[in-house]
Amino acid sequence: MSDELGVEETTSGKDLSLGPAGVMTHLPDLASMVSVQEDATVSRTVLKADGARVVLFAFDAGQVLTEHTAAMPVLLVALDGRFTINGGGTSVELIPGGLIHFDTRLPHTVVAEEPSRLALIMLDNRAKPLHDAAGIRD
Repeated sequence: MSDELGVEETTSGKDLSLGPAGVMTHLPDLASMVSVQEDATVSRTVLKADGARVVLFAFDAGQVLTEHTAAMPVLLVALDGRFTINGGGTSVELIPGGLIHFDTRLPHTVVAEEPSRLALIMLDNRAKPLHDAAGIRD
């Protein structure tokens, strides 16, 4: 259902139709969309859009994503807590307000040093846009 401004309520936020130009999605509080569970790592996809996907992770203290790679460039954004991120032979601390970028296929690990949540933003530059400049959908 949408209101007079074209704002459509979704389970994860609001989609605002911008006409032929596309859609803007607003997720006002990412951290509230995933909860830390004892002795677990939880993930939830909250957005699939042109060229991007956003997956939220909640980690209990000590939880680890073992070394892996991504098929596309990714951004990690800490929502709360504290992480140790290892990638390309370097180890850094990621705290709220921090951001990490990984190139495609760079091996990396994620370690939650305390109960923590982060947003993984996958940037798929191979995706075809849903709208072209003229607003025509493929």
